Amino acid sequence: MASAAPARSLGHIALHYGDASDGPAAAKLLTALGFEETQMLPLPHGNFYRFVVDGSHFAKGDGIIYLSALPEAQMNLIAATHAALGVGTAEQHPAVEAMRAALIADPEASFHFGFLCHSLKELEERIACLRVQAETDPDLKGRLKVTMNRARPGDADVDARLDASPLFGDVTRYAYGRNGVQVFVETDILKASQLGDSAILEFDYIFPGKDNHLLAVVEL
Repeated sequence: MASAAPARSLGHIALHYGDASDGPAAAKLLTALGFEETQMLPLPHGNFYRFVVDGSHFAKGDGIIYLSALPEAQMNLIAATHAALGVGTAEQHPAVEAMRAALIADPEASFHFGFLCHSLKELEERIACLRVQAETDPDLKGRLKVTMNRARPGDADVDARLDASPLFGDVTRYAYGRNGVQVFVETDILKASQLGDSAILEFDYIFPGKDNHLLAVVEL
C-alpha cells in the first residue's frame, strides 16, 4: 500500500520593505541569500516581487516568498508607535533599548523567519559574500548584521568540521542544540519587528545522519 502524500507544506511567507526606493535593495538582498526571483511587477507604491526558496519550487504553490512595500496604514502605525515611544530620541522608552539588547543576546528570541540549508559549504560561501557586500555595496552597506551560532560541542566530527570552517571557526556562540549551525541576518531593509524597523532571517544547516539536532531537540 502506497504511503499517503503529505497533508500540507509551507506555502509562502510575505516580507515587506519600507520606502518604495528600498524595493530593489530588498530584492538584491534576497538574491544574495540564495532565493530565486520569479516575478517582478513595477507598481506605483513600490515593486512587487515573487521569490522561491530554490528552483524546485518555481512552478509550484509552496516555498514562495512574496516581497512588497508596506501598506500605508502599516507605515502610519509604525510612525505612531515610534512617536509614542520616543524611538531615537532622548525620551526613548526604556523598553525599546531592552528589546534591542535582548535580540543582540539572542536573535531568535522574537519573531523571525527560518530557512533550512542543505549544504554547509554553500551557506559558508553565501554568508562570506554577503559580508563583503555589506561593506562595499551601496544598497546594502551598513544595513546588515550577521550573527552566528555553532553547534553545541560533543561530536568530534562536527567539532572538527566547524573548527576548520572559514565562517564558524572562531565563533564562540552556541545554538540551543547539537549537530547544526545557525546564521541570523538582521536588516533594516526589511520591516517585521515589533517596532517595524528591521527583520531577522535565520539560515540553518543540520549535519546529516544526526537524529539529535538543534531543530529536533532543544537544549537549555
